[in-house]
Amino acid sequence: AAIRSAVFTGSGACGEFSYLEDGIPIRPAGFCNVNNLFEINTEQAAAIEVWRGPASAVLGGNALHGAINVRTAMPQGSSVALEGGPYDYYRVRAATSLGEEGNRLGISFVSTTSDGYREDTGYDTQKFSLRHDGALGDWETTTRFTGALLNQETGGFVRGFEAYDDGDLRDTNPNPEAYRDAYALRLSSEMRRDAWSVTPYLRHSDMTFLQHFLPGQPLEENSQTSGGVLAQYQLAATHYDLSIGGHLEYMQGDLREFQAGPTVGSAFLVATRPPGLHYDYDVSSVMAAAFYNLSVPRGERTQLIHSLRIEHLAYDYDNNHIVGNTQDDGTPCGFGGCLYTRPASREDDFTNVAARFGFETQTGLGTLYGVISSGFRPPQVTELYRLRGGQTVADLDSEELLSLEIGLRGENINVALFRETTDNLLLRDADAFNVSDGETESYGIELDGRVTRGAHTLSLSGSYAIHEYAFDRAADGRETITDGNAIDTAPRLLLNARWATRLTDSVTSELELNTVGRHYINAANTAKYDGHTVLNWRGQWQVRESAEVFVRVVNLLDERYADRADFAFGGYRYFPAMPRQLYVGINLNW
Repeated sequence: AAIRSAVFTGSGACGEFSYLEDGIPIRPAGFCNVNNLFEINTEQAAAIEVWRGPASAVLGGNALHGAINVRTAMPQGSSVALEGGPYDYYRVRAATSLGEEGNRLGISFVSTTSDGYREDTGYDTQKFSLRHDGALGDWETTTRFTGALLNQETGGFVRGFEAYDDGDLRDTNPNPEAYRDAYALRLSSEMRRDAWSVTPYLRHSDMTFLQHFLPGQPLEENSQTSGGVLAQYQLAATHYDLSIGGHLEYMQGDLREFQAGPTVGSAFLVATRPPGLHYDYDVSSVMAAAFYNLSVPRGERTQLIHSLRIEHLAYDYDNNHIVGNTQDDGTPCGFGGCLYTRPASREDDFTNVAARFGFETQTGLGTLYGVISSGFRPPQVTELYRLRGGQTVADLDSEELLSLEIGLRGENINVALFRETTDNLLLRDADAFNVSDGETESYGIELDGRVTRGAHTLSLSGSYAIHEYAFDRAADGRETITDGNAIDTAPRLLLNARWATRLTDSVTSELELNTVGRHYINAANTAKYDGHTVLNWRGQWQVRESAEVFVRVVNLLDERYADRADFAFGGYRYFPAMPRQLYVGINLNW
């Protein structure tokens, strides 16, 4: 993901965005996963909200660059959709609702399976959402129970300059042994009465995956069980609107990393990455936050807005293995020590404050607004306790972001200018130590627009932004970061254009163009990816009121490009994108 930012990978990548479901973060503070979106039923969501820029003053930690909030749907009637495509792709979606207004149960389910375009990259995933709207005494309630299951064969990087364009390489998988198995469950109940809103919730997630990208390919197992309550009280007066609230959360998590066999490679790799148990720890955390959101009218057209949140996060880490960077039997490694370092049991805590100040005023063109806001991201569990290179203590600070934004929101056009600076950027230095002394700067413009003429609608959404490092540092992987370098994997241009046409009363067509601009793919700015432009098409035929046939063609012109490009260990590597694909489906509803 990228929201006014680079696409973050590697150390410090996790926790840059907050992923929420109905306003509740899907993971506990500090126990993020960079692939969190697979845990949410986006396929059947009522809406997907994207917060651009720091949202910590409203949503809390990890909403450093922005947030994605998926809202659970209450199905209207019943529906079943079947879809098929290439590489044995099949998807079924079903939804129904029972009961009546004031006591209704909604059930949604989606299952997808595919053999994958590349060798040994098949997957199966199932997601469900249960929603009940009812009452408990004088309280209106919305209770949600959601879950996701993933069984995935993972594809590794294809190596070599522009290997994504090589017909003999692009559908291969150098790591057929790699896999990921994971599931997640979440339960929440939002209770509302008068000005009060109280939402208790429970969560559990479990993941096992082979770290095929590391020499020795250790197996990681992690899980977390957490719960909390979010409460809010709304005050409305003639001269202001004020909401105040609190958020309390507890988490119990664990992580274990085990390497079954010896490392293959140079004498250094073999000696410093031994088989056996690398990490084994438990960690509990408590997060407590207080916040308020204030709106003050100033005349008939203008209002001032202000938000403030103070959040405290405390970790209690217990190491279940030998302290230090020895082998799991206590013997030392050659070449100065093992790569994997286990700190002694300890406690850490972080207190952060985020604020937002702004104005909104109504004009003939729309709402003109300006806002200055801050965001924070506390160090994550793995950054503090899964150390390397002999680092015994990770003395890290919370990442902080300051943003200035000016924009116009209209009925058919939205424009935003922004500038952001990030302090305490977390990275791994040349000694493989986790440090938090980096800085970045970003500035750019975003545009969304739509024009309708008769049966045709043209839509444009894009951004042009510059993202740069603002410090000098010798980093891990023999890279040198220089002040003014572009942040790797940060395209300046991102563009989406759509042309929708109603051909008849029952047939619609949409042509879509996606552009990812040229960008550097390493921090030293010595390697580039040229970017790509891809054309897609979608069509719908409303056969009758209760039946719809839909078709989509992805990569209509069969372009060869990379979903992700990277430069590491002295060479180019890519995730090749899929060639042209045709999907056909039918949706029945009643």
